[in-house]
Amino acid sequence: MEKVNLAQKLTLFNDYWHPRIVGELNDSQVKLVKVQGEFVWHHHEHEDELFMVLNGRLQMQFRDKDVWLEAGEFIIVPRGVEHRPVAPEEVHLLLLEPKSTLNTGNVMDEKTAVAEWI
Repeated sequence: MEKVNLAQKLTLFNDYWHPRIVGELNDSQVKLVKVQGEFVWHHHEHEDELFMVLNGRLQMQFRDKDVWLEAGEFIIVPRGVEHRPVAPEEVHLLLLEPKSTLNTGNVMDEKTAVAEWI
């Protein structure tokens, strides 16, 4: 059992849309990711996802509405719901999701990335 300093872990990378694993619990992983710009529309057939904004402001787009998240806020996107994260400026996120979760879900494109431990 060791503590994890999120601010320190965020200094270890600068690229966008490439999640880094910082912990595991049960069958889920805690990930950090830096994002900026628009992601791809996608859904996850079998996984729910939690997005928590640590720094910045994130727009989570759904086909029927948009939800803005500020630092200290989170949203849970249920499995099967199509969504697209958008960050007009750099945003730091904490993600909690099952180990099987691929960042682009049902879509494979240039932003598809396999999460790495840091």
